[in-house]
Amino acid sequence: MELQKIPNGTTEKRPLENGMFNEAEHEQFLPHKPDGVKKIHFTDFEGKTSFGMSVFNLSNAIMGSGVLGLAYAMSNTGILLFLFLLTCIAVLSAYSIHLLLTCASVVGIRAFEQLGKRAFGNVGKVLSAIAITMHNIGGMSTYLFIVKYELPLVIQAFLGKQVSSGEWYFNGNNLIIIASVCVILPLALMRHLGYLGYTSGLSLTCMVFFLITVIYKKFNIPCPLETYGNYSINITAEEDCQGKLFTSNQQTVYTLPILAFAFVCHPEVLPIYTELSNPSQKRMQAVANVSIFAMFTMYLLTAIFGYLTFYANVEAELLHMYSKVDPFDTLILCVRLAVLMAVTLTVPVVLFPIRRALLQLLFPEKPFHWVRHIGIAVCLLFIVNLLVIFVHNIRDIFGIIGATTAPSLIFILPGLFYLRIIKDKPMTSRPKIQAACFAACGFIFMVMSLTFIILDWVKGENRSGGGH
Repeated sequence: MELQKIPNGTTEKRPLENGMFNEAEHEQFLPHKPDGVKKIHFTDFEGKTSFGMSVFNLSNAIMGSGVLGLAYAMSNTGILLFLFLLTCIAVLSAYSIHLLLTCASVVGIRAFEQLGKRAFGNVGKVLSAIAITMHNIGGMSTYLFIVKYELPLVIQAFLGKQVSSGEWYFNGNNLIIIASVCVILPLALMRHLGYLGYTSGLSLTCMVFFLITVIYKKFNIPCPLETYGNYSINITAEEDCQGKLFTSNQQTVYTLPILAFAFVCHPEVLPIYTELSNPSQKRMQAVANVSIFAMFTMYLLTAIFGYLTFYANVEAELLHMYSKVDPFDTLILCVRLAVLMAVTLTVPVVLFPIRRALLQLLFPEKPFHWVRHIGIAVCLLFIVNLLVIFVHNIRDIFGIIGATTAPSLIFILPGLFYLRIIKDKPMTSRPKIQAACFAACGFIFMVMSLTFIILDWVKGENRSGGGH
């Protein structure tokens, strides 16, 4: 039983079955309401998160470790082709969120998994929960892998040591456990996602600092590059210092998956929508558009200035290139520390949708309880820490997860949800045809990504890319 607000200002108890709303609640989602009546989209929780905090949270969910690999992606496509692909993915991501919000506003469901149940029954609910869980666990592991391998090097550089001397604080496994217990877990225990708006704002500030440094270093690192300290980068020809508008090589085919993964935020959209103050589809779509545009701008500027600093010599992890130029550069050390802070503060935001998916899957009719809330968070962090500590090379595993769950969450599921849930439009209508084509593109994308990964395995080539 949950409390429901009704137009006359009183409160009554009405049962909610499996997260579904009754007819009276469904009426609250109709676009035309009498003047003076406040439209409450989610009757079991009235959001209080401001527009700005919601933008911070969604932007933080979009921003991933893949930002470090975008300059490398540009080096394999050229500037104009990269710009075209980045624009396409950003627009398609915004359209995908539009489909999700339309479905959520019509049926009054605030969980991705419940949309799956409304569209395809329990099978849809289970598949949606599995896709969210696999993708976000992969994302959390990626962030903690950055902490594991970067933080010891940062500490080592700040202490002025060329090599690790074996102390406990140079052990990446120890550091990720400390970060998980002292930083990530307390933030993950908050009851509502909106409270993380402040940490999300700090995380985005760190990434803006990273972007400003990338732009600054473009005008301070000469090309052709010279030898600095014990590091050497060989670029001897002047023509190697010219940016290319179009290019292609064996790595070009990985650019589209890299960019697609960089915009995956769909599991977080509906939880953020739920907690938005004065929620409406138009207002939440504005949150999504602002967030996507902000990340589009950050991604594009990072890629352009990173690429125009190192050109064809740029590596998959951009910060590693600056360390080769000067491993003890104080500014770069501060930037690496800021990036570490950013990815650490992103982990709790990514954890929320996994916990929501598991709660919907395992305890669909149970009210909120702190024991379940805390227990799931602790178990998830324990599992992710085990993955990061004991699995030394999970590139191929995450490749499979990314190739299946990313297109599912961006393209396939939102398109199929729209086709099944929206009943007032015929299948021959333009919105339905667009949604069908959108889902079909997701299947094609999935097949292509899996094909390239399998070819990688067969050929035994080690190719570096990026991820969300």
